[in-house]
Amino acid sequence: MRRPSATPRRAAAASAAVLTLALTATACGGDAAPASGGELDGTTVTVAGVWTGSEQKNFTKVLDAFSEKTGAKTVFVPSGDNVSTFVGSKIEGGNAPDVVMVPQVGVLKQFAEQGWLLPLSEKTEQAADSGFAPVWKDYGTVGGTYYGLYFKAAHKSTVWYDPEAFTQAGVSEPTSFEELLTTGRTLADSGRPAFAIAGQDGWTLTDWFENIYLSQAGPEKYDRLARHEIPWTDASVVRALTTLGEVFGDEQLVAGGAQGALRTDFPGSVEQVFGPRPSAGMVYEGDFVGGVARDEFGRSPGEDALFFPFPAVDGGKAPVVSGGDAAVVLKEGRNADAGMKLLEFLATPEAAEVWAEAGGFLSPHKEVGLGAYADETARQTAESLVAAGDTVRFDMSDQAPAAFGGTKGAGEWKILQDFLRDPSDPAATAASLEAAAAKAYKD
Repeated sequence: MRRPSATPRRAAAASAAVLTLALTATACGGDAAPASGGELDGTTVTVAGVWTGSEQKNFTKVLDAFSEKTGAKTVFVPSGDNVSTFVGSKIEGGNAPDVVMVPQVGVLKQFAEQGWLLPLSEKTEQAADSGFAPVWKDYGTVGGTYYGLYFKAAHKSTVWYDPEAFTQAGVSEPTSFEELLTTGRTLADSGRPAFAIAGQDGWTLTDWFENIYLSQAGPEKYDRLARHEIPWTDASVVRALTTLGEVFGDEQLVAGGAQGALRTDFPGSVEQVFGPRPSAGMVYEGDFVGGVARDEFGRSPGEDALFFPFPAVDGGKAPVVSGGDAAVVLKEGRNADAGMKLLEFLATPEAAEVWAEAGGFLSPHKEVGLGAYADETARQTAESLVAAGDTVRFDMSDQAPAAFGGTKGAGEWKILQDFLRDPSDPAATAASLEAAAAKAYKD
């Protein structure tokens, strides 16, 4: 699965056959018939993105709503996880999609710097100014030009737990990181280790670090580290790694110990808490945990799958780390003008509410009614995300060059896996992170 950026990071969803045929027979269009006589009657808008399965199905409902309004036919093309390679190959082959849903800030910046993107229309920019906290527009802006509209978001500061485990241990939801560790050790004493950790998927470990760092060091320092304006050897990084090591180095807190965690992928970590044979009391990850618990293990979010906010660390503010998928318009698309119209629609509460009603979705749009969301848990996470306003910070590893922040077996993912295996020397880990970051950022 893909970490969201907006949702968990998926394994590549498209095979070579999809890459070869994506814009023809394998492309998936909406079910709704286009409106006759609409302003885009006779036009086809092709949209590429990483979504598969239920996410693709629900986004198709949004595209259907656009078709009904405008008369345009829409086609969705699964890109696979490597959006950059997919889009580059399509541009080179003269067969570029009109719109791409980009799951990483770093990739959006790359597309803009390569000259692949069109600036968004004045109508979309005005909608972003009025409907979103400024931080979301900032993440879609490169070199002072607005290129990316954030349509789908993830709330990556939620800790999910089995209420039966909490009841059995006699504990309640913690409100500080210190209380979180105490709660975890009490859970372990009652017979269930505290945390299921998906160490096999390095992105989950970056999310742990980012929440601790944002709360402990603050948003300004977080931004500077994300831009590599301060080195990863900075004392604030060593401090955050030391705090993270309190979790990783305590076998009471990690289900299966470090070795067990390193063999556990993200779906497996959810299964350890909410599956038929639970072996942990809590799993930290984004709001999308609830969807996996529901769809794969029959749990009901808000009833037998609950969450609490990632707690504040060392007296800082409780963090709100997010991810998201930004819609961009490619210059080389055959119907880029119609693609721009699609983004104007995606900037409306109406478009977001279509997917909100279907479930598995959060919008950063301030005007999306909470009543549109499918369940109370989604309403709570959406309300928290919007209420955070400009204090939201985008997933740091998704802002980094992929060689550092988004490559399996390399960079930050690999170094934090090594740290999970042996968290005894945070300063040495910080030095390894800095060496990898300097190479990727080409400092």
